[in-house]
Amino acid sequence: MTPLACWRLETPIGPLVLAGDRDALHIIRFHGEQEQAWVVDRLPFREAIEQLKAYFAGKLTEFNLALAPEGTPFQQSVWRALLTIPYGETTTYGAIARQIGKPAAIRAVGAANGANPIPIVIPCHRVIGSNGKLTGFGGGLPTKERLLKLESRQLHIL
Repeated sequence: MTPLACWRLETPIGPLVLAGDRDALHIIRFHGEQEQAWVVDRLPFREAIEQLKAYFAGKLTEFNLALAPEGTPFQQSVWRALLTIPYGETTTYGAIARQIGKPAAIRAVGAANGANPIPIVIPCHRVIGSNGKLTGFGGGLPTKERLLKLESRQLHIL
């Protein structure tokens, strides 16, 4: 199996590592963490880099990238549901559970949301608690808050 390519991208929320192959983006990691087996190569990420830069500049509201997140069928269903959350809006874990036809699976939806391998592009940051409060996020709650403010046009971070 060919190792994934990766590229470290400096962003207003800190360094992100993009990982994937020439066909699709597989992973976005916060804090610039990369696997030793990954090969550094910018070429597969030209489009992802441009779209992420446009997103952080407030000029892009919907990503158009080939994605290949790896996960269980349940996780995949949650991640597909996340992709339907409109830019600038939020939803709850309960609403996602109902959307995928598993209304009692709120905690499992939370776990799948937390396991999302392509944050920002698959917008797990748009999911909040039923009480309206921000809940866990791989990039940290301050980053989640900044992304939500960016999307609600309360913050210009580039």
